[in-house]
Amino acid sequence: MLDADVAVVGAGAAGLSLAHRLAGHVPGARTPSVVLVDAPPGPLRPPRRTWCYWGPGGGRFDAAVTAEWEHLRVRPPAGAPVCAGIAPLRYRMIRSDDFERLVARDLAASPNVRRLEATVDTVEDVPGGALVHLREPDGPTRAYGPSPAYDLSRPHGPSPANGPSPANGPSPAHGPSRVLRVRWVFDSRPLGSLPAARTTLLQHFHGWFVRTDRPVFDPRTADLMDFRTPQPAEGLSFGYVLPTGPHEALVEYTEFSPRLLTADGYESAVRGYVDDVLRLGDLRVLATETGVIPMTDAPMPRQVGESVFRIGAAGGATRPATGYTFAGLQRQTRAVAGALRRGRRPVPPPAHSARSRAMDAVLLRALDSGRVDGPALFSHLFARVPARRLLRFLDGGTHLHEDLAVGLRTPVGPMLRSALELPLLPRRPFD
Repeated sequence: MLDADVAVVGAGAAGLSLAHRLAGHVPGARTPSVVLVDAPPGPLRPPRRTWCYWGPGGGRFDAAVTAEWEHLRVRPPAGAPVCAGIAPLRYRMIRSDDFERLVARDLAASPNVRRLEATVDTVEDVPGGALVHLREPDGPTRAYGPSPAYDLSRPHGPSPANGPSPANGPSPAHGPSRVLRVRWVFDSRPLGSLPAARTTLLQHFHGWFVRTDRPVFDPRTADLMDFRTPQPAEGLSFGYVLPTGPHEALVEYTEFSPRLLTADGYESAVRGYVDDVLRLGDLRVLATETGVIPMTDAPMPRQVGESVFRIGAAGGATRPATGYTFAGLQRQTRAVAGALRRGRRPVPPPAHSARSRAMDAVLLRALDSGRVDGPALFSHLFARVPARRLLRFLDGGTHLHEDLAVGLRTPVGPMLRSALELPLLPRRPFD
């Protein structure tokens, strides 16, 4: 006897998106029973986050969008900024709290989705399905929606997190253990360690949500990359500004580099950008966010058992050369939900094409080797390639001839050298 057709492990962006797509009845399609499992409140849950993506509108989660922009700006280290309109596209920001509220509202009305609060120790592939080994939190648990078979519950977190993956062993937990027997498992928890790769950089950032005394922001324009920041010895850095009003914005300092900064280092970097580059004047910091996104050419297995799959960042939804994940995981979860409703084997598809991943591997190698100047490369691309085409390229929506045209706008010699040496490079674990 199965407890449910589907278990979704982790209630970050990927887990919540898949559960939302499976909620409710669709005429003419199957309605699988779903258990959504999230970690109890505590260190296994990630902090609040923002996710950004671009598209033409009319999306499934538009009601959760905090702000959107029709104009983007890139500022080179010196000289005039590059400004571009991207209509009919919009660059959108979603805050995790708003996303969770939207999904929670819809799941609460869905009779086929149950939400459980528990720590997942292991996921075991067995004939005909999988076993999810759980531990309840201490104290009474909370149930969401109709739940005749379970008494666990609830998610939070903007990125998938529910303890370590099975390869890392059980996570510490309290309370009685439970086992769910399901047909399919979709695990969105972050990997305990990255697979071996030829190149791995870290996109790491720290940001302030600020309110200024003076009206210093243009709410119509988002600053995608501002390279007037001091550049690190390895990699590159840039500022990132998403204004939500004349006085309010998310202001971030970002690096693509091999190593993280200290907490004081991030605060100092943001303070320097705010004071010395943007010169915002008196302001209040309303909230902060910090994050790390691996940028790697490591293969990310999406199937880890006959009935166990990975989705989201753990399943390769992150675009290696940019760190954007939200659009990729939407493509992935849309395909999985469609397969389940049609009664087909729900193997998550690659979120990015083989050609896109190959081009990203070349770029990462060129950046990591120091053969190309990152700020100059990105500034030149935004200056020479139409913004809408470049955004389609960055999301894998261009044709081969368009990809070649973009490639010709990069330093061809260093990029070609990087491409030729890639097959000779060993894949090594990331330290």
